[in-house]
Order: sequence, then C-alpha cells, then structure tokens
Amino acid sequence: MKKATAMLLGATAAFSLSAQADVPYTDQAKLHEIAVAPSAERIESDIATLVSFGTRHTLSEAESDTQGIGAARRWIFDEFERISAACGGCLEVYYSSDVIEGTPRIQDPADVVSVVAIQRGTTDPGRYVLMSGDIDSRATDIMDATSAAPGANDNASGLAGTLEAARILSQYEFNGSIVYAALAGEEQGLFGGEILAKQAKEEGWRLHAVLNNDMIGNIAGINGVIDNTTARIFAEGTRMNETPEEANLRRFTGGEVDSPSRNLARYIDWVADRYIPNLNTMVVYRLDRFRRGGHHRPFNDLGYPGVRIMETNEHYDRQHQDLRNEDGRHFGDTIEYVDFDYAAKLTALNAVALASMAWAPAPPHGVDIAGAVTPDTTLSWNAPRADDEGNIKGYKIYWRYTDQPQWQFSREVGKVTEFTLENVVIDNYFFGVASVNHDGIESPVVFPGPAGTFELD
Repeated sequence: MKKATAMLLGATAAFSLSAQADVPYTDQAKLHEIAVAPSAERIESDIATLVSFGTRHTLSEAESDTQGIGAARRWIFDEFERISAACGGCLEVYYSSDVIEGTPRIQDPADVVSVVAIQRGTTDPGRYVLMSGDIDSRATDIMDATSAAPGANDNASGLAGTLEAARILSQYEFNGSIVYAALAGEEQGLFGGEILAKQAKEEGWRLHAVLNNDMIGNIAGINGVIDNTTARIFAEGTRMNETPEEANLRRFTGGEVDSPSRNLARYIDWVADRYIPNLNTMVVYRLDRFRRGGHHRPFNDLGYPGVRIMETNEHYDRQHQDLRNEDGRHFGDTIEYVDFDYAAKLTALNAVALASMAWAPAPPHGVDIAGAVTPDTTLSWNAPRADDEGNIKGYKIYWRYTDQPQWQFSREVGKVTEFTLENVVIDNYFFGVASVNHDGIESPVVFPGPAGTFELD
C-alpha cells in the first residue's frame, strides 16, 4: 500500500500524565451496556454453591455428587451447559485433563480436570482471548484433601466471575473467540493452566490475552485498609521464551516495559478508566506477587500474553488457613468476608476487556520501526490476515515518553501498512500500533519487534 506521511503538530505540547486522558477514542455504548450487566447476586449464589462442596482440593473426593473436587467440576460443567442453552448452544463445553504424578504436591497419579467453554468468533475464530478462575481450594496443609476448605475468595470469587462473564458475553456475537476456563490444580502446581496452555500451543491458537482472575472479592486488607475502588493487574516484562538474539536487540531498542503482557495490562487499565465507574487499576510490573505465582504463568511460560487481575489489599488470615478462631481472630476463607459488589465490578472489568478485544481486529503483526539518525520515525506492519481484513477500518499509532507508564499521543493513519511521523525523533519516545475496526474499537497496542509481538511465530 502507498506510504502515508504526515506532519506532527505540537509534539511537545502539554499532555496529561493520567492513563491516556488526552488520547482520542470512540466511546462504545455496547461496552457501557456490558459494564453494568454483572450481577452481585448471581456471583454470590455461585460462590455459595462452590463453598458448599466442603473442599475443592485437587486430591479430594471425585465421585460424590455433593462433596469434593469431582462434584465441583461437574456442577461447573453443567452451569456452562445451562449458559450455552440460553444462547442457543453458542458455547463448546469440554473437560481439559491429564494425569499428573511424581511432583512434590501430587505424588501418586491423579486426574487434574479443568472445565473449558469456548464461544467461537464469527469471522476470525482462530483468534482467542481467555478469562480464567481456579476451581481448587486448600487448607493450611497443602496436602490436606479432607479438611473443610471453602475457598470463598480464593478462588470461588474468580471462578464465579468467569461464569458471570460467560452469561453476559454469550448474549453477543464477536469476531474473535472467547474462552472461559475453570482451571484445576492451581494450588498443587498450576497444572490446569499448564495443560490448557499446552493444548493452545499444539492446536495453534492465536491466543492474544489471558486474564487470570485469582481473588477478586476481598476489600478489607490485613494492612487495615478497606478499599473497593482499586484493583491490581500483574504483568511480566520480557517474555520467558525470549532468545539471546532477541534480548540483544531489545538492549538497543527498548521493550523491557512493552511486552505484550504489559500492553495487555495497559489496555485493561484503559478499559477501567473509560467504562468501569469508581475503579482505578494499578498495573504492577511483576509477573505476580513477590515470589508467588498464579495460573496465568503457564501461558506466559509459552510466550502468550497473560496477566493476573485481583484485589489490591489481601488478607492473609483468609488465605490457605484451617478454619479456626484464635484469641478472637478469625482464620479461614469463608463467604462472609467476600464483597459481592466488588467481585461484580472486577467481573465487569474483565467482561468489557474481553468484549473489546474480541470485537476489535487482531493486534497488528510484524510491527517494525526505523528512524535512527533522522528527524522522523517510520512504523510498518504486515497486511491483515484474510479472516481479519473485513473487520479493519485502519490503524492507530501511539507513542509516549520513555519514562511514562501509559500511551500519551496517538494518530489514526488509515488502512495502510507503513506510516512516517515527521519530526518525531525515534530516540525520545516509545512507539506502538493498534488495529481499529469500523466502529472505532481498538486492539491492544503492539510495540515494534519481537519484544512486543502478540503472535507466536
């Protein structure tokens, strides 16, 4: 396509340091509609049902209809089927499983069984975004498969949010596919995510976002803070599977804070600012909490963009604890400490982000940049795939000062594959490109080069 060139006016003009406050965008009524749809009452009901299974430990009872991990996963499967029936069979529901043994937390052979529901896209079904919550719970002893472990917040809240998102989004059709995953074996070693990530890799999923929801229902921290207006998004920096050659390139071009996971987190933060009232998200530049892990990690390990969405203030007396009271102090993850309105708010954040990405075209592929020792910066990218061609109106270039956390400047450039920003010096900014559909819905921003790509080649 013909190269497009434009003069940038006012490149050094005043700008807001808040998240994309001055970047033009097209407001979407249907995203506002989705944002108010999650029901705190339905989420409460789902959490209560999950708590009723007594324990959902990975090695707990698998045959009972009322107790243990087996009853829990069958109920989840049936719930996804009920959701699918309400949308005319729009979900493909299946068990994702493997036998795990010989690990520190699963010594004898055990079935690790997750429940997955896929809502296929209408024009680009091979492109996926995924939301997950964990099935399993635990007591103090990680190997205790019999004691009561209600796991109301950790992580019935995240799983209930995933079910609720499926109820809402299944009433719409999207260009790309959405995966709703109830993952097993998290406390025993992140095995459910590992199994599903391996499936995604083997089947060639173009998986552009993993939103792992692990504890989205607590507003009262052990630090004494009570806060229902913030949430954290944990996002790793450089890819786990970066090659030495790619690391050397990144040393000279940047990209340490512009991995696809980081730009996915910026996108979710952008969604919060525009569509979720009374919610401010904190993007944390770390894979997870300090030296801890979550079920997005197996996907990150294979190079997929993944983040953890969760409450800001944790209460450690309500995590991984036997049920008890000591000197008037409660221990245990019980339902009375879950704030269902807050869980609904974070569910809305997920639902809007998933919908926006599934309606948007795929993030640009093959993004490259040039402009060393010149006054101009040129970005280029591949033409869209055939499945995405009709969904793309054009592209939007973003840039920001290198010490700023969010994109500050932008320019829509039309349906081209190359564009030059005149008098914008490449040395002074970080750059990226987003795809835009005919309604103005944008993909996440892609940083140039292998450090920023959303695609696994």
